[in-house]
Amino acid sequence: MRVLIALTLGSALLTGCQIQHEKPTSAQIEVIGMKAKQEADAHAERKLMAWAEQDMPVAQRELAILYQARPEQRADALKLFEQAARGGDTEAPFQLGEMLRVGVLGVPAAPAASAPWYEQAAKHKHAKAALALGLLYKNGNGVKRDDAIAAHWLAAAAELGNAHAMFLLSNIYNQGLGVPQDLAKARAMLEEAAEHEYPPALQELAMTVELGDAHSPKDALRASHLMKEASEHRRNNWNRF
Repeated sequence: MRVLIALTLGSALLTGCQIQHEKPTSAQIEVIGMKAKQEADAHAERKLMAWAEQDMPVAQRELAILYQARPEQRADALKLFEQAARGGDTEAPFQLGEMLRVGVLGVPAAPAASAPWYEQAAKHKHAKAALALGLLYKNGNGVKRDDAIAAHWLAAAAELGNAHAMFLLSNIYNQGLGVPQDLAKARAMLEEAAEHEYPPALQELAMTVELGDAHSPKDALRASHLMKEASEHRRNNWNRF
């Protein structure tokens, strides 16, 4: 229903913008982007192209997202994401980082080149970018492994509500990797990740409370509930990011 409303609004915006010749808002551009993507609407795509040529970062990003799905235009998507990122868009540097880190047909993987773009997005409180940057440093993927920097960015992602980062931080504090070892904080982060319904955290917490530890007594009933919840979320294809 929401998509239908957005697409209906997109049709109205196409007409309205033509009549008024006013600069569209970010929300209006994103609606047109959705219309171009969902309906393969050529008119909407041309509108995005016109706005992108006027150096509107949101339009550049939306057009890049459209081009990502087309192997022959992925190089153009890369350029548009960079233009949008340099123009101040906060989503574009994350998307650019993703393309560079993973690599796709027409765009070779370059994890080292992805790091500064992730950092740009992360500094603007983009949780997924902070997580991705933390993982780069944690794994030494394209950058020199640095546990302290990894912990910093994972903490930033956790503060923004990212459950995957919370779970990783739990292990980091448990082992004292790049931070002073803090078993109480490790347990708190594990509990928080579980509260956010992150399956690996639910499973690990279930195994912990089943045996009991210094932070809580043995609780077989809670362990059973946690394990069941973990299984349900895995079946529902829980998004790790």
